[in-house]
Order: sequence, then structure tokens, then C-alpha cells
Amino acid sequence: MTKYIFNLPDIGEGIAEAEIVKWHIKIGDVVAEDDQLADVMTDKATVEMEAPVSGTITAIAGEEGDIIAIGSMLVEIEVEGDVDLDELEELEASDGDSDMADKVKSDTMASEQAIELTEKSVDKPVEPIVEKESEETPQAKAGKTDVKPSTEGVQKPLATPAVRQRARELGVDLGQVKAQGEHIRHSDLDAYLNYGSGEGYRPSGSSQKRDDEVIKVIGMRRKIAQNMAESKRNIPHFSYVDEIDMTELEDMRADLNANRGERPKLTMLPLLIVAICKSLPEFPMLNAIYDDEAGIVTRHGAVHLGLATQTGQGLMVPVLRDAQDMNVWQLATEIGRLAAAARDGSATAKELSGSTLTLTSLGPLGGIATTPVINRPEVAIIGPNKIVERPMIIDGEIHARKLMNLSISCDHRVVDGYDAASYVQALKHFLETPVLLFAD
Repeated sequence: MTKYIFNLPDIGEGIAEAEIVKWHIKIGDVVAEDDQLADVMTDKATVEMEAPVSGTITAIAGEEGDIIAIGSMLVEIEVEGDVDLDELEELEASDGDSDMADKVKSDTMASEQAIELTEKSVDKPVEPIVEKESEETPQAKAGKTDVKPSTEGVQKPLATPAVRQRARELGVDLGQVKAQGEHIRHSDLDAYLNYGSGEGYRPSGSSQKRDDEVIKVIGMRRKIAQNMAESKRNIPHFSYVDEIDMTELEDMRADLNANRGERPKLTMLPLLIVAICKSLPEFPMLNAIYDDEAGIVTRHGAVHLGLATQTGQGLMVPVLRDAQDMNVWQLATEIGRLAAAARDGSATAKELSGSTLTLTSLGPLGGIATTPVINRPEVAIIGPNKIVERPMIIDGEIHARKLMNLSISCDHRVVDGYDAASYVQALKHFLETPVLLFAD
């Protein structure tokens, strides 16, 4: 028997340490060469570690969430027979750099670009950050007599891992749950528990008490926490909110969609981005990066817009590069592509870095107003809120209008309150006069 010590290899880019995000093995497990041992995360990537030899695991470096240094022991493997360890280590060292490059998961590159979103959105299925069409809620359908779903023709219900886990804990067959949309949400599960389980109506407050749950903050969630703390600790935020009449723009969007042909369906997001890009040239202090250590502000000419997107791995910010050069249809296509890449983990490092300004939207959740946290080292972040039809007095008469509050948070070290308010007024002018979006 021979003991082989597998040390954490040099992952590159000057990385000195890495976090153990997930163990795929435990002491006593028998592994074959190239079996997955662990996932480790650096500041820039998550890397899968594979067994260099076959054998039995006799020791591991620590628990999930622990930080270990490059070059220190990751696992100890007991190998049967005689193995030339010197030759094996030379091969590992020579192949390490190319192997690590192949193993990098680009989905975690967003760890440096996390920005604030409502925590309640974590469990909902990952979607692009776009305004959705309104749909009837489970509560609205609760009083109907046909709420008990049919399982005929249902093969595998669509649901997020969080919903599936909750259903398993409750002993609910998801095949019996009726989805109000394309996939089963927590609200659908609630509706089934209250009305469709055969037990009659049960108020939501009467559900069984759940045990306390202790969750270790590791991996992507730890990076998000660190970045949020750094942003709030180093940046003196201020926020400004104004109301915008979106009625004319919504009407234009409906007309564009009615005549789009083979082009993608427009949400409000591409039109908002066009307005942002057209109004930014007069306010270069907002499309900027602040290096506070060097005391240098770089005002960018191009708009590389970060799009806050919630994924199963945590918050990610894919970057819409040179947004100022795209029309609404190109923007709609690229937004969909980036959101899908963030969700399935195929986004590249370039697509997840280099933003100069960030846009964060909670879509239909919206809220009345938000005070988003700046995506450091940027100096501003824009947050549109939900569009709501409300009465508005125009020329002494009451009219129903589609109104939206728009929020902006800025770094008060380099952006004055007057500049932020003036910019929102300029943006408001474009949104309330939508023909300007298509004018040269």
C-alpha cells in the first residue's frame, strides 16, 4: 500500500487560496482515477478537482466552506500496489495548467459582480430580468370548483429544485399539483395544500411548524455577502426615486410586438435600455468606474450594461456590451441569450465582467421603490419598479395612466445629488416621449 497526497494545485491567475464548496467523497470511499473529489472556488471561478489515482480516501482537508492554501493537502489516497509517485507528480504538474483551464465553470464568475436583490426571489425559477405579462394568481383561482388537477398525460412536472425538495418534505406528489404557469411554483403548492389535497380548506397559518434550519454561508452566497458588505462599507450611497408615466411607451411596445414578424417579443427592458443609453452622454459621471485606492474615476464612452439576474447558483450579472450600438430587437435577442447563459452556466468570463453601469429589475414583483446596492467599482445602479395603472390628473381631469417609479443609487463621493436627479429627469423625458427613442 502507498499513501498518495493530492495537494491543491495552482489554479492560476495568482490565486493563493481556495474555498471548498462541495465534497463529492468522504473518508473510506473508493475512487477511480478521474472521479470527482471536490469543487473548490476562488475569487474568479469554481474548479472541479479529480482524482489523479485510484484508491481509498484516507483523509480530507476540511469541511465545506473551509479555505485552504494552494499547495496544501486536499485529500490523501491509499493506493494499492507500487506507484511511482515522483513520476505521477511530475505529470500532474505538467498537465495541471491546461486541465484547470478546461475545468473552470464560468457560471461562478459573477462572484465579483453581485448586487442586491430581494432574497425572496432566490427560490423562484430563474428567468431573464424582464417584465412579465400579468397572470391570474392561485389565490384568484382558489374559489373555482375545478382547482383539483388532473394527472392525465402528465409525465414529469416542471419545478425548481427548491419546490421539489419542499414537496418531498411534505409528501406531496407534484404530478397532482396544478401549475398556473409553465412550471410549478411555491404558490401552486400552497394552493394544492389548501384546496386540492382532499382535506378541505386550511388557512396558511395552520400548516405544521417546521424545525429551525442552520445553513452555512459558503460558495457563491459567501461571495455575494462579501461583495455586498464591501460595497456598503466603502461607498456612501444615496438614492433618488421619481415617477414616470409609461402609458405611451407601453402603447408603442404593444404596436411593435403586433408587427414584429419573426423578431423576438419585446418586453419593456430593451426600450428602457435604449432610453438609458441615449440619456447618458450628457451625464458621463454615471457611466463610470471609481478606483478608490488610486483616487481615479474612469468615465467610459461605451455603455457596458450589467443585467442583474437571479440564478440557481446565486445572483449573477451578465454584461450587455456596447449596448449603445444596438436597436431594440438586437437588445431583446442579446438579453435573452445572456440570461439563458447565466442560468445554464455557459456564460464566459468576458460576459460576466467589465460592466460600467448596472440595471436591476424585479420584474412583476417590482415594488413601489427600491434602493439598490451599487455594483462596486461602478458608481451608479438603476432600478425600475413595477408598472401600475393609477389615476392621474391631466388638465384638471382624471385619467387612468400606467405609472412606474424609477430608482437610482449613486456613489456620493463622485456623483452629486443634483446630477443624479437631472439624469433621471432626462431619462424620464425619453420614456414619456417614446418617439425620441427612434430618432437620430
